[in-house]
Amino acid sequence: MATAASGRQAILYRMTIGKSMCPHGRKALHLLKSRGFQVEDHTFKTREETDAFKAAQGVTSTPQIFIDGERIGGNSDLRRYLGLSVPDPKAVTYRPVIAVFAVTALMALAASWQAYGALVPMTVFRWFIAFSMCVLAILKLRDIESFSGMFLGYDLLARRWVPYAYLYPFAEAAAGVLMIAGVLEWLSISIALFIGTVGAVSVIKAVYVDKRDLKCACVGGDSNVPLGFLSLTENVMMVVMALVMLAV
Repeated sequence: MATAASGRQAILYRMTIGKSMCPHGRKALHLLKSRGFQVEDHTFKTREETDAFKAAQGVTSTPQIFIDGERIGGNSDLRRYLGLSVPDPKAVTYRPVIAVFAVTALMALAASWQAYGALVPMTVFRWFIAFSMCVLAILKLRDIESFSGMFLGYDLLARRWVPYAYLYPFAEAAAGVLMIAGVLEWLSISIALFIGTVGAVSVIKAVYVDKRDLKCACVGGDSNVPLGFLSLTENVMMVVMALVMLAV
């Protein structure tokens, strides 16, 4: 781990070919300067310059950082050297789901304030569920093949009838839009109640009955969100919203 950096010298070699600028090089430059290093910044303007440097140093990538004459490596190596965390792209995380719910909650609060000049609890709750459904549907529709493949791993209905895996995000989006508009409530309630119930039962069986270690397709098929409590929450919220709308 690095000691106090103030006044220490760092040498950075990074690529800036034409209008293309290596983002990792920019991150490394910012990190070094923010930690108080005096940075000697070398940029490569051509592919030939970059390849010659890599061959001379025996490395396969840029940027490359040197501190006190020692080669540290690339941006991730620099973060480790400075005692900072390095994200693992394969690590399981609930962050995408938390981000969706947090932002859609703020959207619902803002929309209620704009529409009524006040925070109307039932309206906020309704819009929060509807906004969440729409955003989650968008994430699924980015790559519906990837989503459907992951979804088929645990959804009980999709495993019996494959087209349901393709219809699900469209149904989720439709129900959300109808809830926001406040029209055709019989349809939005029916959709939310159906897909929410099937989803909740599927998650309960896969996670709590069969004890399977799976990833959730709730934010798309390329996520590392584990199938579990927050995945169940998405479905339970839809069921609760449908029941509330039936009651009022």
